[in-house]
Amino acid sequence: MSTEPAAAPATATDPSALIRTRGYAVLLVMAAGIGVPVSAVAFGFLALVHELQSLTYHELPRALGFTGTPSWWPMPLLAVAGLLVGLTVRHLPGQGGHPPADGMESTGAPPAPQLPGIALAALASLGLGAVLGPEAPLIALGGGLAVCAARLVRPGIEPGARAVMGAAGSFAAISALLGSPLLGAFLLMETSGLAGMMLGMVLVPGLLASGVGALIFTGLGSWTGLGTYSLALRHVPRAEGPDLAQFGWALVLGLAAALAGTGIQRLAVFLQERVERRTVVATAVMGLVVGAAALVYAEGTGREASGVLYSGQDALDPLLARSAGYSVGALALLVVCKALAYCASLSSFRGGPVFPAMFVGAAGGVALSHLPGLSLTSGFAMGIGAMCVAMLRLPMTSVLLATLLLGSEGLTVMPLVIVSVVVSYVVTLRLAPCPAAARPDRG
Repeated sequence: MSTEPAAAPATATDPSALIRTRGYAVLLVMAAGIGVPVSAVAFGFLALVHELQSLTYHELPRALGFTGTPSWWPMPLLAVAGLLVGLTVRHLPGQGGHPPADGMESTGAPPAPQLPGIALAALASLGLGAVLGPEAPLIALGGGLAVCAARLVRPGIEPGARAVMGAAGSFAAISALLGSPLLGAFLLMETSGLAGMMLGMVLVPGLLASGVGALIFTGLGSWTGLGTYSLALRHVPRAEGPDLAQFGWALVLGLAAALAGTGIQRLAVFLQERVERRTVVATAVMGLVVGAAALVYAEGTGREASGVLYSGQDALDPLLARSAGYSVGALALLVVCKALAYCASLSSFRGGPVFPAMFVGAAGGVALSHLPGLSLTSGFAMGIGAMCVAMLRLPMTSVLLATLLLGSEGLTVMPLVIVSVVVSYVVTLRLAPCPAAARPDRG
């Protein structure tokens, strides 16, 4: 009789064996099916956010008798948003979702009782002008809804399969948001921290749900006439090939983004610790700070305060297309005000950190492109990549966000983007506090 310990079942230790099982095939079918309703809900959520932004920033002022939107309008609007978010965080299960100042973290699909609070906090934040994106709430809502649907279909679903369905729902929810299902896949892949065959086991159902979700986004956008709410650039200037001067700028942009991103992150965490002591009042105060930053920009440049508000997703294309109409001073003020509003929003509101980081980096790159040796498209792309990795610490996602967004011109600037991202990533990690000094988990 052998004295060797009994081998564990192949499916428990070997992901490749699990992939060959009938149960995994059933998971794929469920992932494809779940992708349809989850992506439809995500589309509806984005449409509602868009309508709220239009209603509160454009239609409401006119209904109250104003000929346009006053430059001071964001301050009371965001104070109300702060009260709503603060009350949601304080009184509803789940604290309105993951605090964005903590970065993109993989916390798994939230339980069903937390989903209403996540949706309400995100709608109040995004719809009324907080400088955050919709990706984090969509990931949470998509994962939570997918798990609920899986439990309805198979009440006794195993925890491992439930986690895969939650990941597939998150994939489907952001399938078209970043402009490509692959970008969403890379974002979730790097955030999850999975590797090897285990990554493939989770990634395949997620990609399937994401592909189905992208089709639903496209179909609903065409049918309703509302568009797809996808990240896209339609006016990309021709990019110049990399040269020695632009590689030098890649080093400068990477270093500058690391310093700026670290400053934003540390100030946001510092403010968050104080917001948590008096959540409702302090979140309203942070709303006033965001509104004040928008007011300063509007009064200082003569442009609309909305340039500082919201995620910046829809403002990236106009920024690049109309960059010649911005002075260096206006761009510098835009970067400062947007960064401050971003920081205040991270500390208290609910949403994702991706799009504001892209916009701050893009505006900084456009501003620096006025200096010799740096082209507009290269500065725009390097700024996006370097600031994204400084805030997210996801290097692959940051490179892809900055290059795939530019279409064919992205291939030209990719070497520059890679250098700026690597420099920013390394410097950001060097500036980060050591693990022993890191902020303790709140539990």
